[in-house]
Amino acid sequence: MTTDSQLLASFARTNSEDAFAELVQRHVHLVHSAALRQVNGDAHLAQDVAQTVFTDLARKASSLARREVLTGWLYTSAHFAAAKIIRTENRRRDREEKFMREPIHETAPEPDWEKLRPVLDAAMHELKESDREAILLRYFENRQFAEIGAKLGLNENAARMRVERALEKLRGLLAQRGMTTAIALSTVISANAVQLAPAGLAATLTTASIVSAGTGTFTLLKIMTATKLKLGISALVMAGATTAFVIQHQSQEKLRTEKESLTQQIAQLKTDNENLSNRLTAVGDSKSLSDEQFKELLKLRGEATRLRENVQEFTPTESAMKTWAIKVTSLKQKLEQMPDKKIPELQFATEKDWADATWDADLKTEDGVRQALNKLREYAKNTFLNDMMKAAIKKYLAANDGILPSDLSQLKSYFDAPVDDVMLQRYKLLQTGKPNEHESLVEEIAEPVDDEYDSWHQISLGGASGSGVNKVQSAIFDAANAFAKDNNGQKPNESSQIIPYLKQPIDAAIAQKYLNKMAAAPPNQ
Repeated sequence: MTTDSQLLASFARTNSEDAFAELVQRHVHLVHSAALRQVNGDAHLAQDVAQTVFTDLARKASSLARREVLTGWLYTSAHFAAAKIIRTENRRRDREEKFMREPIHETAPEPDWEKLRPVLDAAMHELKESDREAILLRYFENRQFAEIGAKLGLNENAARMRVERALEKLRGLLAQRGMTTAIALSTVISANAVQLAPAGLAATLTTASIVSAGTGTFTLLKIMTATKLKLGISALVMAGATTAFVIQHQSQEKLRTEKESLTQQIAQLKTDNENLSNRLTAVGDSKSLSDEQFKELLKLRGEATRLRENVQEFTPTESAMKTWAIKVTSLKQKLEQMPDKKIPELQFATEKDWADATWDADLKTEDGVRQALNKLREYAKNTFLNDMMKAAIKKYLAANDGILPSDLSQLKSYFDAPVDDVMLQRYKLLQTGKPNEHESLVEEIAEPVDDEYDSWHQISLGGASGSGVNKVQSAIFDAANAFAKDNNGQKPNESSQIIPYLKQPIDAAIAQKYLNKMAAAPPNQ
């Protein structure tokens, strides 16, 4: 069997996606299980951790290819990635009022594992790397001693002794934490430490990690199909949305300009498609194609056909554009009737933002309107924070020897558009001095304007993140959990059952809505 180091070397040397996919498939269960424990069972955060680990693996492929065994590095990377994500998540949760997810309800594991799970990974990382790797290979990956010895450069008996010594050290570290098990420690770990990752996760991580690391391989023809045609689709959709708004609100001169632009883009797309077909035909007629190249040609032709179909599918009809424009106008009118749902950043919302916010919105219901306005606020805050704020900070750093301002108000002159103190006071600067581009730099501190449909955002110099905010849901989940605690784990199914546990008045119909959602959610949600 090809070793991990050989696969990683192949990926580092030739950007072989198949080699990297095999590595992810081998180790995804270990990484995902370690992440899941350390993020307290949150499946979404665990996937974020796994994504980070495999992206780092792709970036560092050249240097890590010298390692005979990757298990220890992946496990440790998952530990540090989880710790960083937890810090970010805790900061976000601290901002929200009484936020708590509903506990995960699964088939009850063995009592010994329930006690061991919260402390296992911390104790594992107090071991020396050699001891940790021995335990990982034996009890996490359930390998035979002969195989462990081959990987660690030991004979079978020496490998057995190293594993046993490492297990004793781990038992001692756990004992210091007051942790003992009625069942053999090795049995508990082997049975529970690595669980099956969600179906399809390996394929998702493979693609996303290679793309995030910037190491994906694309031939000229792949670039032509995947980029040119998709750009054409985006151009058609954007032009359709913009034209719809123009019909309602802008001058005929600008409408004519938009139509001319759209016509040029369609013409360019047709030219690109014809060029692609000619190249495919020319290459397809070549007698020098290998079997692998011929398979790639067939795949590319299928991709080209699919993308052409997408162009037709996503091109809005005139009727659809008019309906879309009417919805945009309606949402603007609704916002004027709901001034408490406005935020200063909405001045930066583009016509495309308005169109996107209404695309699949149900504006006939109050919830639908509030959800659409939430999307619009998200887009506007992202524009202000991730585009404008980040650009202003970079300009300030360039003008001040790389030193951050002491207060966001010092950035006002570095914005391209006028920004007042009221808007800046909605955010907080989290770093001083020289910035760490990987740590959070600015976060939103303003109170939500909608207790059910709102969002929170933050940026670093290297990226941006955010999450939904639902104070009503959080309060109801808290009350439901308190009810369950007082009633032997029984979940409430009527709003009247949680009223005594609510710390703030909430309409009974709204409370019932969320209780129904909780009842309908799968057990692991």
